This record gives sequence, structure tokens and C-alpha cells, in this order.
Amino acid sequence: MTHKNDVHLSDRASEARAWPKILGRFREPNETRSVVEILITALPFVALWAAMWFLVQAGFWWLALALAIPAGGFLVRLFLIQHDCSHGAFFHRRGVNDWVGRVLGVFTLTPYDYWRRAHAIHHATHGNLEQRGIGDITTLTVEEYRARSLWGRLGYRVYRNPIVLFVVGPAYMFLLQHRLPIGMMRGGMMPWLSTMGTNLGILVLAGVLMWLVGVGPFLLVHMPIAIIAASIGVWLFYVQHQFEETFWARPPEWTHQEAALHGSSYYDLPGVLRWMSANIGVHHVHHLSSRIPYYRLPEVLKQHPELMQVGRITISDSLRTVRLVLWDEGRQQLVPFKAMKRWQAASLPLAAATEAA
Repeated sequence: MTHKNDVHLSDRASEARAWPKILGRFREPNETRSVVEILITALPFVALWAAMWFLVQAGFWWLALALAIPAGGFLVRLFLIQHDCSHGAFFHRRGVNDWVGRVLGVFTLTPYDYWRRAHAIHHATHGNLEQRGIGDITTLTVEEYRARSLWGRLGYRVYRNPIVLFVVGPAYMFLLQHRLPIGMMRGGMMPWLSTMGTNLGILVLAGVLMWLVGVGPFLLVHMPIAIIAASIGVWLFYVQHQFEETFWARPPEWTHQEAALHGSSYYDLPGVLRWMSANIGVHHVHHLSSRIPYYRLPEVLKQHPELMQVGRITISDSLRTVRLVLWDEGRQQLVPFKAMKRWQAASLPLAAATEAA
């Protein structure tokens, strides 16, 4: 199986292998800046939460619900600080990273050690067609989809439906799935201990807030924030890897560095959204060198502007990625179900059907 840019494959691979060493000098965190980042994220989140509670008490439900959107954005930002801690990027000492991440996990509903292990697997295997299923969006190849039964195809179509993928799925994952670290027993008890500790912290924090503001107001304030934040988080994760010319391959064609550079997008967002999402859109750089703190990623792009042209997608581009659901190994790109349907109807090769789409 050859890459569609096979002529330049060796050059691409060599280029990708060179980047981690080049980016190594950006890995040093500024711990004062890290503390400031926590404060300018946590304090506005608390203020918005309190404002929502006040509005709920005053009977302004819809205005409170409107505030859930920026509050959800700040909760996502807290999650991304937790994410950087999991890579050891926010502070020099691993123990400080870990305990900050664990505390933040109570607020983000994400058990730190459980999620860190799954996310490490994602970084190690992303783009490898032989190692899928942990820490990623389930993506079938065209041949895998064709080989499934009618019910199997239907199940995949339901899973890839935008409402399920970006609303129902995120709510399920953060509210329920994260409460038990199923499948993470190998390698020790830490994921279970972390999860149970996080669950206990959530119960204590929720119990205190319910005692202070009441059960109903707590749920009316916090549930919309949590659901909005979960949907935003999953959308960002989706866009970072599910774009038309992303990179998937099987060993030995697959390499970690090429998957990082060409299988992760540069989500070019407006300034406010870039700040709110903690520069996570500079995802190809993050995968090349995950120890770079998110507040140094703009510095990377400034000094290496050529990276701004790799895997770049805009907001309008990202909206069009939702229809891309199957990996075509022949064309080396994601394709929609529509291409599959036209291929079956006309008995044409999938490549020709995709070109006609």
C-alpha cells in the first residue's frame, strides 16, 4: 500500500523526524506563568458559576443558560491545563504536575491517572491502523465497513452521527464512563485509585455546593456547564485528527513522527477562541513535542511559520469534516458515506465515486 504522495514519502518522513529535536528548546515551562494561567482560568470559572446561580435564584433561567457557554469554555481550559500536566509540561516536577492534574480532575470530571494512561496510548499509536481503539475517535476503513453486517454498519452510522458523537457521547463519557476505569487494570491499580479518589472528590464538592445553594440550583447551574464543556472538548479532539488529508498507515509505513506532523491538524482559530482553547489547535506541534506548555505554542509558530501551513484547517473547514467517516486506504484520505453509496450503486471504484462527489 502506497501513500498518495509516495514520491515525497521519504522527504516527509525525514522532515517529520527532524522536528522533535528542533522543538526541544521550547519545552521549558515558566512556573510563574503556569500559576497565572491556572488563576486566570479558575477565577473566571468560579465567578461565572456564581453569576449563574444568582440568575437562577432570580428566575432568569435563560440568561443563566447563556452564561453556561463561556463557563463551559473556561471548564475546557481547566481540562487543557490538566492535559498539559499529564504530559509533564506545566511544572518542572512530575509530582506537582500530577497533583495539580488530580485536583483539576475533580472539576473536569476526569480521573487524572486513568485519562493520562489512555491519552499516552493515543499519543503513542495515533494514525497506526494496527493499533486503534484507545483514546481516539473510532474510525473504520472502507474495507472494514464493507465487511460488517447490516447491524454492524448501522451501529457505526449511529456512532458517527453528529448528535451522538458531539452531544450524547461526550455527556456519557464525562458523566458516566469516567466513573469506572474499565479496561485499565493492566499495569497497576493507580487508574482505579485515581478514579475512586476523583469520584470521592466530586461527591464531596457536589455535596458541599448542594448544601450551600440547594440541589435544584446546583443541577441547573452545573449540568449545562458540564455538558457544554464535554461537547466542546470532544469537538476539539475530533477536529485535531479527523480531517480529509490526515495520516493513517500500517507499519512499517507508519511512523510516530509523520503521524504527529501530518496526522494532526493546525486548527487556525480566531484569537479569543485560540486563547479559550489553550492553543490546543496547534495540535501537530503538540504531538511532535508534547512537553511544550500550551502558552509557548504561539512562540513555536512565530519562530517556525512553515508549521502554520501544515494540516491547517479553518472553522468552515472543520464543519465540513463531520461528513468524513471512513478511511480509504487506496486514496489515503477520509471519505463520506456518500462515496460508499455511489460506489455500490454504480459499481465503480471508490476513488472514482469520491472524485464525483
